[in-house]
Amino acid sequence: MKTFDSTLSDGFQDQLGLAIAARLSESAQNLPNDISERLKAARMQAVAKRKVVKLQSASSVNAGMGTATLTGGDLGNSIWTRLGSFLPLLVLIAGLLTIAIVQEQRRVDELAAVDTELLADDLPPAAYTDPGFLHFLNTTRRE
Repeated sequence: MKTFDSTLSDGFQDQLGLAIAARLSESAQNLPNDISERLKAARMQAVAKRKVVKLQSASSVNAGMGTATLTGGDLGNSIWTRLGSFLPLLVLIAGLLTIAIVQEQRRVDELAAVDTELLADDLPPAAYTDPGFLHFLNTTRRE
């Protein structure tokens, strides 16, 4: 089985395409009249059945010369269009700021709760540095 060599030059591919097109054109003129009439009728039916579809979208794709570009359609550049473009970004930023503020407030509340527990305990914080702290611990364990 032979496979197509993809390393062929573009010039050779163009020449091959032109040669095939010329050969088909020659053969089409040598067809009997009844076959050419049937082909013509089939071609007319195919053209009649072809659906013409108009895409009505905000963006259209223009393809030509091997490149494709997206155009914005006929939306215009009004202030409302620009505002509508930046609105999702503004909502995202506001959401992220809200999350950061809420998390910071929760962290502050947790630290305040720990400080309150420490200060409201029976043992004042200065007792940890007191030399009699060990004696205090021993007397509270016995009782």
